Amino acid sequence: MKVKGYLLAAISAISYGLIPLFILPVKASHFSLDTTLFYRFFIAAMFILGYLIYKKERLRVNRSEFMILVLLGLFYALSAEFLFMGYDYLSPGIASTILFVYPVIVALIMTFFFKEKITVLTILSLVITIAGIIALSAKDGALDINLPGLLITLGSATFYALYMVVVNKAKINASGFKITFYSLLFSAVFYFGKVLIFKESLLIPSVELFFNFTAFAFVTTVLSMSALVYAIKSIGSTPTSILGALEPVMAVAVSVVLFHEILTSSLMIGIALILTGVMINIISESVKEKAVAS
Repeated sequence: MKVKGYLLAAISAISYGLIPLFILPVKASHFSLDTTLFYRFFIAAMFILGYLIYKKERLRVNRSEFMILVLLGLFYALSAEFLFMGYDYLSPGIASTILFVYPVIVALIMTFFFKEKITVLTILSLVITIAGIIALSAKDGALDINLPGLLITLGSATFYALYMVVVNKAKINASGFKITFYSLLFSAVFYFGKVLIFKESLLIPSVELFFNFTAFAFVTTVLSMSALVYAIKSIGSTPTSILGALEPVMAVAVSVVLFHEILTSSLMIGIALILTGVMINIISESVKEKAVAS
């Protein structure tokens, strides 16, 4: 059972880390990113809806839950929006690695807005993570920070952190899959609105592109989120979060192997520091939760 849980956690992280494999060709072809993301989230929501119908789970929610789910969808959509904007300024490997600092941002939100006590380990993780971001910005022995790209990608991590905080703090009487369904559905509504506002076309020019959208939705969203839910049930949130480190590693691997990103020493050091900082934060939060429980 435990082995299956670890395997599912790894599958979740790896499949999410494959985002550059699908999104970079779309950006290179200059096809509408808003249309692409609308279909990604809508198709993914339909997959999850099929599962909910199969499990005979009721879809009804009350008014307060509806508003929370709309907010979750907005946060999830904005996280994707800022991440793919970050791809225009930073390499996908660097952007995906910076996105992975979201657990540290969650800890900071809980400290400043929910008055949770900040631990020495959390401070240490923050310092190491910042050092990793600085290392990612190093070039030829000097700092070469693309400030807009860094801030945009940190915005993506912040919206994902807000998503996680709302999921944990809001009172929603629903399963993980039901929350995921509505999050994806309202993310799709967000991008549908953008398509209408900017008068972009929803037409898919070829059957091949439709299958690409379906694969994008299934691999990076349905498979990743479903495996995540089952992994947390099987082995808990801490080991699942730790194995989430495979996500930026996979994104960097895809960028290096398929899209010719240069694997520099500063990139490797930066990734190692950020992963170390995030791991320390995850372990710190686990220790804190156990202390509260006891």
